[in-house]
Amino acid sequence: MLKNLVLPLLFCFALNLNAQTWADDVACIVYSHCSRCHSPGNIGPFSLMSYQEAYDARFAMQYAVTSRNMPPWKADPNYGAHAGKRLLTDEEVALIDAWVNNDAPAGNLANAPAAPVFNSTEEITNPDLTVQIPNYTIPSILNNDLYRVFAIPVTLPGNRYITGLEVVPGNRSVVHHVLVYQDDSGQALAQDAADPEPGYTAFGGIGVFGAKLVGAWVPGSGVQDYPTNMGVKISANTAIVLQIHYPVTSVGQSDNTKVNLRLSDGSMREVVLNPVLNHVTNITNGPFQVVPNEVVTFHEEFTVGQAATLFSIAPHAHLICTSMKAFGITLLGDTIPLIDIPNWDFHWQGAYRFQKPVKIPALTKLHGYATYDNTSNNPHNPNSPPQAIAVGEATTDEMMLFYLAYTGYQAGDENIVVDTSSHLAHHLGCETHTTISGSNEQLEQLDFKLFPNPAGDFFTLETSLEGNALLRLTDFSGRPVLLRNLGGIAEQISIGHLPNGIYTVSMFLENGRLAGSQRLVVLR
Repeated sequence: MLKNLVLPLLFCFALNLNAQTWADDVACIVYSHCSRCHSPGNIGPFSLMSYQEAYDARFAMQYAVTSRNMPPWKADPNYGAHAGKRLLTDEEVALIDAWVNNDAPAGNLANAPAAPVFNSTEEITNPDLTVQIPNYTIPSILNNDLYRVFAIPVTLPGNRYITGLEVVPGNRSVVHHVLVYQDDSGQALAQDAADPEPGYTAFGGIGVFGAKLVGAWVPGSGVQDYPTNMGVKISANTAIVLQIHYPVTSVGQSDNTKVNLRLSDGSMREVVLNPVLNHVTNITNGPFQVVPNEVVTFHEEFTVGQAATLFSIAPHAHLICTSMKAFGITLLGDTIPLIDIPNWDFHWQGAYRFQKPVKIPALTKLHGYATYDNTSNNPHNPNSPPQAIAVGEATTDEMMLFYLAYTGYQAGDENIVVDTSSHLAHHLGCETHTTISGSNEQLEQLDFKLFPNPAGDFFTLETSLEGNALLRLTDFSGRPVLLRNLGGIAEQISIGHLPNGIYTVSMFLENGRLAGSQRLVVLR
């Protein structure tokens, strides 16, 4: 019985816990998959460049990887063949988990791989065009994440094609993600000029009707490029517009992010980035509005006229969205999986490239589905109590877009190789030295509900469990702040001693296996 276990044994799994060490196993995983963001001057909230730093952050690491919140890759890896998947294997997750459960031993540090060295070397070394935002200091009055838009005028001798696009953050410790648009209308330049500070604020997009998305960047992204003789058309006189997400923790810091572009003016096949599936022209069960206290799924449908070659897909929604999925159905009834994001997170969105371009035959029907939770159970709901939410650019509005990067199909396009790896290459070719038996087993999932959420001095937990379990509450840093043995299907949990903030409620079965996690907002 869990009630009879002492605290040091509460989280021990039925694994060989004595073998995992930082030197032999965990350093390789962390240096290969975590340190690029979790290093000085980068976006991670703490550094993971040494054993001591990892030990200090071990509980945050454990939650982040076992919950699959980190590394940030929201797409289902088994739905659609996407390039550059930032994912840990089941065994890598189990190794970190077991290492923390065994008090994170160092091992022989002389056996650990050398820590990586990250620099700001740019991949496009001789760009044909560079656009850079003015030096911008995040205001100290900021009390929420900031989405700042910067418009930079561009004048070229004639129309060109973008064959390579690289976003270079000016301050990697504050730039969370970047969306890059082209705006020929002058609207973005006018809004920028009307704001006394560099740029202007816009949440969902750039606040411009008709602007075209040309690129996106999240930590870990490289150059966005296209096969030979293909590119995105850019007008001779236009504006390159950057929407940059700055977290609330970045107040007082400065940034001067830039974009390097490779351009061509030769005979090119034009790649188009359009929201082919969208809430304006092809929603089938609209109007697109989510009433209070409702969970609703919308459907979009588009029939492809001519065969197309698809390079990437970029879903886009706001805060109350909880899942997004897109696929195609051919005339022969075959399904073409494109993307499935079962747990949508507005703060981690971007473009997903395919390992090989995907052929979309003529008359294929493209389908998009997205679910929206406009109830108080959704901790990301911007309104308390819930309010009616309609389509729009504002924080309290919503969207349902699937941007596709495509061109007209030519024979052989589907054989172009973009990426063949199923797992990112390890730092210095390092390997882990311990094998955990059963690491590929599926975790037993436990259905449980928390309410109210946000909560005040208590919350109620309802579960389908017919037996004992352990509840663990951790704060934003991953530090446990509450442990409680559970034995019933409904229990009231007192949290009056906890400060306001975002917490994680995790449930563990009697064998110590993690059965599920949910976010809990404490707000009084």
